[in-house]
Amino acid sequence: MNRYLVNLIIFINLIFFTNTYAKDNIMILKLKSGDVKIELFKDVAPMHVERIKKLADDGQYDNVVFHRVIDGFMAQTGDVKFGNSSSNDFDLRRAGMGGSDLPDLKAEFSDLPHEKGTLSMARSSDPNSANSQFFICFEPAPFLDRNYTVFGKVIEGMEHVDKIKRGDSNNNGAVTDPDKIISFKSQ
Repeated sequence: MNRYLVNLIIFINLIFFTNTYAKDNIMILKLKSGDVKIELFKDVAPMHVERIKKLADDGQYDNVVFHRVIDGFMAQTGDVKFGNSSSNDFDLRRAGMGGSDLPDLKAEFSDLPHEKGTLSMARSSDPNSANSQFFICFEPAPFLDRNYTVFGKVIEGMEHVDKIKRGDSNNNGAVTDPDKIISFKSQ
């Protein structure tokens, strides 16, 4: 009986802590067509996951536009300075040039591939310049592997990501009247 009770307690603790850890690494991205469930890879890119969660849970991604969307490639968003459509600083022409007030992050490159549904940090030519902007891949993009920090993956709702308004293919994916993030929060 005693051994049964110990095993039961261990089992319950495993379920509780595994569920708590799993929920801690799940985010919900609300788009106009529906919710997108995202798993964050805290063990692969801890600094980037921490940054995304902080900005998201502080509401800084709410109303931020998808300023660069290239069909067959990716949708880029996350410019919390110039891309927030409800901010006085909103400037669609400058969206993609800003970030948060927090310092840039050091690269956390990994062997995780850029495949359909991958979330990865946008940056300048400096590998250590990621700040708040990120992109979601529409299709595999192996040329980005080990050159950009992968921090998450869409696990439900990719059909909503696929509905994001595409940009002008002759203008590097710039979008007029872009779709936006309604909200982005931890589950």
